[in-house]
Amino acid sequence: MVKQRLRLASVSPALLDVYAEDRMSLEQLMAFTVSADHERQEQVWQAASSAWSQQPYRIREALTETTVRASDRRTIFVGRETYEAAGGVVLRDLFEQDHGGWLQDVALLDRLATEKLKAEAQTIAAEGWKWIAVAIDFPYGHTHGLRAIEGVVADLTPQEQAAIEALDTEYNKLEAEYEGADEMPEAADRRFGEISTALAAFETRPVHYDPADIARAGVFVSIAGDGTLLIDRGYVRPEDEAPVVEPGQEGDEACIAAGPTDAEPGVPAVQRAVITIGGGQSPKPEEDEEDDTVKPLPDRLVSELTAYRTLALRDAVASNPHAAMTALLHKLCLDTFGHGGAGSCLEASVRPVVFALQPTDLKDSLPAKAISERHENWKADLPKDDTALWHWLAALDETSRGALLAHCVSFGVNALYEKADRHGGPGLSVHGVECRLAQADRLARTVGLDMVEAGWRPTVDSYLSRVTKPRILEAVREAKGEHAVRLIDHLKKGDMAKEAERLLQGTGWLPEPLRLAEDQSLSDARTGEAEALPDFLSEADDETSAEAADEPHPSAIAAE
Repeated sequence: MVKQRLRLASVSPALLDVYAEDRMSLEQLMAFTVSADHERQEQVWQAASSAWSQQPYRIREALTETTVRASDRRTIFVGRETYEAAGGVVLRDLFEQDHGGWLQDVALLDRLATEKLKAEAQTIAAEGWKWIAVAIDFPYGHTHGLRAIEGVVADLTPQEQAAIEALDTEYNKLEAEYEGADEMPEAADRRFGEISTALAAFETRPVHYDPADIARAGVFVSIAGDGTLLIDRGYVRPEDEAPVVEPGQEGDEACIAAGPTDAEPGVPAVQRAVITIGGGQSPKPEEDEEDDTVKPLPDRLVSELTAYRTLALRDAVASNPHAAMTALLHKLCLDTFGHGGAGSCLEASVRPVVFALQPTDLKDSLPAKAISERHENWKADLPKDDTALWHWLAALDETSRGALLAHCVSFGVNALYEKADRHGGPGLSVHGVECRLAQADRLARTVGLDMVEAGWRPTVDSYLSRVTKPRILEAVREAKGEHAVRLIDHLKKGDMAKEAERLLQGTGWLPEPLRLAEDQSLSDARTGEAEALPDFLSEADDETSAEAADEPHPSAIAAE
């Protein structure tokens, strides 16, 4: 109570005068205590006093819109104590549940997170990786085009196996002891959680990689969604692949084994990893000069002979649909799952499309999670060896072959709008973009794509704050009718976007780029529809709100 009263007294004197004149409620005054910045408090009140909505939660949102929640993964990773020790300010709300508050200095938090990630990367560099990319977060699809190397999961040591057996025994004993109990004691419940956590830790086993693979591969270091360190090891860039070794030439492994001339005998050389901050790509190394090896036959003759063989092979494959499907699947699997560092005899490929521009939460979307889960399931089943993969695909039943083919082909779908050169210069043309989008619309119609079911919603962040006020009103008009537009058309853009998000919730409204062609009539069908006032503006609700206003807020009792 004392802290609440002191916090109320620390609000801007100008706002205290407004409160003393009964032009501000106590709940509104309490909302302003979230921030100690008097100038910002006065700015928010000036905006709120002329706005349609003056609810306390709107005031809190405005005062904390440039902050970071204490539950943010960067905060968990850095630690709030570290942030505060570095001079960071944490905003707290003494009148409402704030779940740890808000961190005010976002730039400081990002710097501390990057520094901690860089320190972790320097430790990982001792493992001998060629490059390490460090970023707070990497965009969806950042590993496309890179080959993932396979490691060997370390076996459990006798000590670890004994520890697991002891934990299992204790868990079963506790379970049997409290099986018939109506309520489990707090200590026993806590111990159950500790045992489960300890057993889960044993499931994450370290992975050992071949030193030759480590020498040409790299690591991505970032922050996981739960705030823990995320280390993704073992990705080879195309320019770092081992060169094809001709008969009689020394292999790449021989070069690695030779190592530096000044290395101590018997001590493996560890290269110094190139660490890049922010997810940028490491600079490309200079290409080694290829040996000028004399072929058994002249190159021109070999080319002419193989041209004839290629034509004959094409004719044979055209007569064997099963072999053609196997060859296509084999090549697409090599492209999609990153197993193909070398070339292929089939000039068919899926080139994963990289999204240069993308929403910040794209990798957490429903489609991204579904694709990732399906990809990992197939990846676990596919043989790693090239020859074994061919035989596995040839023996696969037709239903599974079709499902795998669809998964691989999906990575090449490109329904992106890109700004084209309208003057006919090199690059993508306007006609090319139009054709791409028309074909994407046809494909979406064929598969029955529904962006609402796919999880897209018209929120302030995803759409409403990024378009003009007429666009916001147009969206509400199409979804709810002209009557709903009149409820918000007088608001400032920020408040209009927030109210529009609420009005559009559950309507299934989509902007034009996300609709199918036949859905464009949505606006015609809904424009002009009359709609009753929402409950929160109805007379009955006004009367209820007026009655509720007479009852003191629980926190207000402590503050007065």
